[in-house]
Amino acid sequence: MITEPLFYAAAVPAVLLMGLSKSGFGSGFGSLAVPIMALAVAVPQAAAIFMPILLLMDVLGITAFRKHFQWSLLKRLIPLGLMGTVVGTLTFKHLSPPAVSVIVGVLTLLFLALRLYSQRCATSQQPLPQAAGAVLAVVSGFTSFVAHAGGPPINAYVMGLRLPPVQFTATMAVFFFVINLSKWLPYSYLGLFSWGNISTSLVLLPLAPLGVWAGVRIAHRIQPAVFYRLIEVGMLLTGLKLVAEWRWL
Repeated sequence: MITEPLFYAAAVPAVLLMGLSKSGFGSGFGSLAVPIMALAVAVPQAAAIFMPILLLMDVLGITAFRKHFQWSLLKRLIPLGLMGTVVGTLTFKHLSPPAVSVIVGVLTLLFLALRLYSQRCATSQQPLPQAAGAVLAVVSGFTSFVAHAGGPPINAYVMGLRLPPVQFTATMAVFFFVINLSKWLPYSYLGLFSWGNISTSLVLLPLAPLGVWAGVRIAHRIQPAVFYRLIEVGMLLTGLKLVAEWRWL
C-alpha cells in the first residue's frame, strides 16, 4: 500500500473531484482526477487505483438518479463507447501516458472551442449530427480506458442535446458505469492491478460517497445555464492541464 503523504495530498482532492463528476455536478472536472493523482504516481497506476473507487461511485450515481435515464440515447452510445475501450486495450502498451494526455487535452479544447463558437451562431441550438456523436462516443470509450478521461468527448455531444441537468447526469452515470465495468478484465490482462494498488484504493474508498453526495445535492438544485457553464469551465481546465503534459513527450 502507498504510504507517502505526497500521494495522499494529490489523491484526496482527486477522488473528491471524481465524486463530484460522477454526480453530474462539475462533470468536466472528473477528467482532472487522474492527472492530479499522476502528480505523485504514474498514470497507469493512478488509473488502476481509481478502478474500485469508480465502481462504487458509479453505483451510487445510478442509485441516486435511477428514474431519469434516457434509454434511447444510451442504447445508441454504449456500444460505441465499448468499441473505444477495445481500441484502448489494443493500443494501451504502445502509447506513452504523456502522449495520451496531450491527445485528450487537445480534443477537449477543440470540442470546447467548437461549442462556444456554435453558441454565437444562429444554429447554436442545433446538436451535433449523430455521426459526430458516434465518433465522440468511441473517443470517449478510448480516453476513459487510458486515463479515465472519457467525460469531455461525450459531453461535447450530449451537452448539445440540452437535456435537463438531472437527466444528463443520470444518462452519463449509466454510460460510464458500463464503460468502467468493461475495463476490469483488460486492466487485469494488462497487469495494472496489484495488491498494493487495491489496498490503496480501499483506503481512499470512504471519500467516494462524500464527493457523490455533495454533487447530487447541487445537481438537483442548480439552474441548467449555470450547470452547463460549470461543465465548460471544467473542460477548459481539463484541456489545459492535459495539454501541459507535452513537456514530458
